[in-house]
Amino acid sequence: MAVTDEERDQIKQLESELRSTARHDELMLRYYQGRQRVEQLGMAIPPEMRKFLVIVNWPRVVVDTIGSRQQVRSLILPGEETADPVLQRIWDANNMTAQVKMFNRDRMIYARSFMSVFANDDAPDLPIVRVESPRSMAALVDIPTETMECAGRFFNDRRRRGVRATHMTLLLPDETVYLERDKNGRWEQVGDRDVHAFGRVPVVMHLNRRLSGEWCGESQMVDIIPISDAAARSMTDMQFAQEAHGIPRMFMTGVSKGEFVDQAGKPIPQFEAYFDAIHMLTKENAKVGQLSAADLKNFETAIRIYGTQASTVTGFPARYFGMSTTNPPAEGAIRADETQMVRSIEDQNDEIGMTIGWAGALAYEFATGTEVQGNLVRADFFDPATPTVAQREDALSKRRSMGVLSREGYWDELGWSEARKAKERQYLADEAAQDPELAVAQALASGNQPGIGGVVNGRDDGSVGS
Repeated sequence: MAVTDEERDQIKQLESELRSTARHDELMLRYYQGRQRVEQLGMAIPPEMRKFLVIVNWPRVVVDTIGSRQQVRSLILPGEETADPVLQRIWDANNMTAQVKMFNRDRMIYARSFMSVFANDDAPDLPIVRVESPRSMAALVDIPTETMECAGRFFNDRRRRGVRATHMTLLLPDETVYLERDKNGRWEQVGDRDVHAFGRVPVVMHLNRRLSGEWCGESQMVDIIPISDAAARSMTDMQFAQEAHGIPRMFMTGVSKGEFVDQAGKPIPQFEAYFDAIHMLTKENAKVGQLSAADLKNFETAIRIYGTQASTVTGFPARYFGMSTTNPPAEGAIRADETQMVRSIEDQNDEIGMTIGWAGALAYEFATGTEVQGNLVRADFFDPATPTVAQREDALSKRRSMGVLSREGYWDELGWSEARKAKERQYLADEAAQDPELAVAQALASGNQPGIGGVVNGRDDGSVGS
């Protein structure tokens, strides 16, 4: 089947969408990598000093700090309270713990991120889930219904940026089309179409900081970029001042170059004369003095002001931008200091959790053939706050001793993964098999009352106690 006119129009729109964001995407990537060009270095610095530019890479600090605290614990089906084993196997098979980190970086840098789901011919119960680069994928969405009409992934054989795409994959609700650009620049179909009759485009898109009524996102770095540039200017100015005025200068009056000669009468190089500890001058009116070096404290003050502003606009503790005290803060102070940042990350988890849940619902349907009604797969996240083990253990042990928290609930509060909990259950079972008395103690701790008195596993066994 040849490419239809409607499909060619869709491809044209997808290419236009990628071109419209390419320049902004490159700029955001450069800021994240610390390779941006600071346009204004200040009035005091000549152009040739640009090579002394120091980048204060606070955009990467913001992105990586948020990403490192967004860890998915499990995916849970509607009406359930524990991780679904099918979704857990798909998660592990696709190494989604690492892929979600890329997903988060993409949405914070480029303001959007994509995740696709494909059938796995080798293992039908383990569909392929992968994060797609926003620089090579675009999607067309019907905004009133928020339904994705199609998506396109563009790439080339040489895998180099800036090279025109030579191949693409067009993803439609019921089929996937593979295309190649011919010599005339026209897209033509390659091979057969993959007709899956899924009824939906197997791609999910997340827009960062999306506003109601709009279908676009905003980079997580937009607030910190101007402050980072200002700090970079101050750091560069400080280097220039250090080179020009940071070292004490010496002055001499009533002296000519002929005074600086060695025993053989040959002129001494200027830098040797400058660093000589003793100057013997013969002229009567010759004088030697030293000028005070410039005080660079003002640059430190300026950078601290920028760090304070960076903390204000991001909600991060000031220590993330270099303002730390001599004594490290205590556990309680750390949690209090991070309250605003943690709350912001929890809000972001609510949003990206919905998108990850959609991808999980797609993968579940690929694996089982069963549609998850409403795509209501819930993503459960670990606590984004800095762990304070002593406080947490103290609170949990008190709850446990009062009987208001089960053993499994204790593990959940500790943030253990499903694999970790399964391993611990096996350890406990092995210990109980080796020590019957320990099995009785564990049963008692679990709320059961085994023994001669008649209650075994919470049921009356009909025996009479002595």
